[in-house]
Amino acid sequence: MTTLNSKVPQGPIKDKWTVYKENVDLVNPANKRNIDIIVVGTGLAGGSAAASLAELGYNVKAFAYQDSPRRAHSIAAQGGINAAKNYQNDGDSNYRLFYDTVKGGDYRSREANVFRLAEVSGAIIDQCVAQGVPFARDYGGLLDNRSFGGVLVSRTFYAKGQTGQQLLLGCYSAMNRQIARGKIEMFNRHEMLDVVKVDGKARGIIARDLITGEIERHSAHAVVIATGGYGNVYFLSTNAMGSNATAAWKIHKKGAFFANPCMTQIHPTCIPRSGDYQSKLTLMSESLRNDGRIWVPAKMEDAKAIQEGKLKPTAIAEEDRDYYLERRYPAYGNLVPRDVASRAAKERCDAGFGVNATGEAVYLDFASAINRYGSEQAKIKGIENASKEVVTELGEAVIEAKYGNLFQMYEKIVDDNPYKTPMMIYPATHYTMGGVWVDYNLMTTVDGLYCIGEANFSDHGANRLGASALMQGLADGYFVLPYTIGAYLADDIRTGKIPTDTKEFDEAEKEIKDKLEFFINNNGSHSVDYFHKKLGNIMWEKVGMARNEKHLKEAIKEIQEVREDFWKNVKVPGDLNEMNVELEKAGRVADFLELGELFAKDALNRNESCGGHFREEYVTEDGEALRDDENYAYVAAWEYTGKPSEAILHKEQLEFKDIELKTRSYK
Repeated sequence: MTTLNSKVPQGPIKDKWTVYKENVDLVNPANKRNIDIIVVGTGLAGGSAAASLAELGYNVKAFAYQDSPRRAHSIAAQGGINAAKNYQNDGDSNYRLFYDTVKGGDYRSREANVFRLAEVSGAIIDQCVAQGVPFARDYGGLLDNRSFGGVLVSRTFYAKGQTGQQLLLGCYSAMNRQIARGKIEMFNRHEMLDVVKVDGKARGIIARDLITGEIERHSAHAVVIATGGYGNVYFLSTNAMGSNATAAWKIHKKGAFFANPCMTQIHPTCIPRSGDYQSKLTLMSESLRNDGRIWVPAKMEDAKAIQEGKLKPTAIAEEDRDYYLERRYPAYGNLVPRDVASRAAKERCDAGFGVNATGEAVYLDFASAINRYGSEQAKIKGIENASKEVVTELGEAVIEAKYGNLFQMYEKIVDDNPYKTPMMIYPATHYTMGGVWVDYNLMTTVDGLYCIGEANFSDHGANRLGASALMQGLADGYFVLPYTIGAYLADDIRTGKIPTDTKEFDEAEKEIKDKLEFFINNNGSHSVDYFHKKLGNIMWEKVGMARNEKHLKEAIKEIQEVREDFWKNVKVPGDLNEMNVELEKAGRVADFLELGELFAKDALNRNESCGGHFREEYVTEDGEALRDDENYAYVAAWEYTGKPSEAILHKEQLEFKDIELKTRSYK
C-alpha cells in the first residue's frame, strides 16, 4: 500500500504557511510570460485562480461549459462566506475558525490545510470588498455578520441571500480585466473530456466545443481542475442540472487518487420533493436558521391531520409543537451543523411526524422572529402599546430586509406565503466533502495536475460547515494556488511550448471520439435520464442519509447492473458535430455510474459513522454518530485500476496535534 505524502511543512501549525511562502521557489516575471496554465471550471475557485494567475503574468486558458463564467453554480450560493475577522468582538479568531471547521468535519480533515484556510479567510473579505462586492452592512456602515451552523460566533459575511452571485461577479470582473489584456484566453461552452499526460506530467486536455461538436487539443505546463462536486450522482440535488463530475473522474482514471467519495453533505433546509417529475431540488439558505425555528407536531394525531390536509400549522398551539433541535441540542439549537440537523429531521419524519402529504418535511417557522423584531422596532420608533398587527408588520419588514429574495423564491415555488405560514423543508443532497486527493500544495497524485475548490477533498472532512464552501474556493484560487503552483513551474522555465501533435494527444483524442461515436450509433431504447434517475434512486435509498452493510452491498450490485444496461441500451439522439445536450449528458452519466459504485464501496469500507457518513450499525446510545478513531482516522484515497470494484485503497493517516481528538458534541 502506497504511503501518501501530504507534503505538509514542518513546524508549529501557526507558522507553516508563513514559512512555506517565505521559502517557496518563485518564477520571475519574464519567465511567467512563457508558461501556460489551463484552468478547467470558472466558478469561484477556478475564476479566482485564473484571474490571479493571469495577474501574476502566466498565460491562462480557462474553460467553462456554460456560456459565461457568470453562470457557474457558485452563483447559487445564498447565505454567506466565513472569515475570522471578529468584527462582532464575540471571541472569534483564526484558531476558533480552524477548530470549528475540524470539529464540524467530525475530525476527518487535515489540520494544516484547515488552519491555512482560516489564516487567509480575512484576506478574502478584503479582496472582495476592494472588488466592490456589496456585503451587508450594519446601521453604522460597517460590514455585518450573521451566524451559521456549528459555531458560537457570528463570522459569516453576506450579501442578502445572493452572496455567491455577488462574489462571482467580483471574480468575473477580475477575470474580464485579464481577458481584455490577453492574459486569459476564455473558452466558453467547452467541456473537458480528458487530461493528457506526457512523461507522467499533466500537459494538456482534450475538450469538446459544445456548440459545434469539434474536438480540440489544448496544451499547458500545468492543469488546474476546479469543476465542483459530484452531488448530481443522486440525480436530485440542489446542484445545477449541468453540474457534473466528468473532469474529476477523468483525471481519476488517469492516475489522480479519489478521496473519501462517501463523504457527501445532505443539506437540512431544502424545499421538499413534490413528485417523480422533478429534475432538481431547491436550496433554502442555512442563514434562515438564524431566525427560523424548526419544529414538527408533538402529537401524532396532529401530524396525521396535517398530512391529510385537515389541519394548518398555525392552528397548532405552542405547547403542542416539538422544537426538536432546541430540545436535543440546547447549546446550539437550530444552528447545529448540517449533518446533525438533517439526521434529526429524518428521524422525526421516519417516526411519522413529517408534515406534508408525503410525510417528508418539517417546519421552519419565523413567527417568533417576526414578533421579536417587530417589538424591537416598535420601541425604536417610540410606538407604545403597539398592536399585534403593527408588531407583525414591522417584524416582517425586518425579515424581508434580511431574507426577502429567499422568501420570494419559496413563495414562487410552493405557492405559500412564508411570512404567514411556516416554510416546509427537508434534507437534500447539496455538497461533496470528498473529491480528488491533493497534497498541501493542492497537487493531485499526478505531477502538474492541481485540483481546487469543491472538486478536491482537502478542508471539510466528513461534514462542511455552512458558508465555508465560498471561503475554500476563494482561498484556493486567490491566495493558495498562486504560491504553490509556482513552486512546481519553477522547473519548467526552459521547457518551452508543449506541442499537441504527439502520440499522447493522439491516443486521448481517439479514445474520446470512439466513445462519442458509440453513444451516437448505439441504437438503444432508453434515454440518458432514465438511467440517471435509476442511479439516483439507488443512491438516495441505499447510500443516502443513513447507510448499512446490507444496503451498500445491494447498491454496488444494482449500480453495476444499471451501468451494464446503460452501455447496452442508452439512446442518444442527434449528431456528433452539433450542439447535442443529450450527448453531453451521456458522457456525464457514464462517469456517475462508475463514481456511484466507488462511492458505495468507500461507504462500505468505512465501518464507522462520522459527519455526513452515517452507518446505522455505528450509533451511540442517544442516536449520534459513533466514530472509530483507532481504525478510521484516515483519508481513504482510491486508485483507479480499470474498474471501480477493483480500486485500490491508499490511506493518509490524519494527525491531530493542535486539536484534541474527541467525540463531537453540540449539546
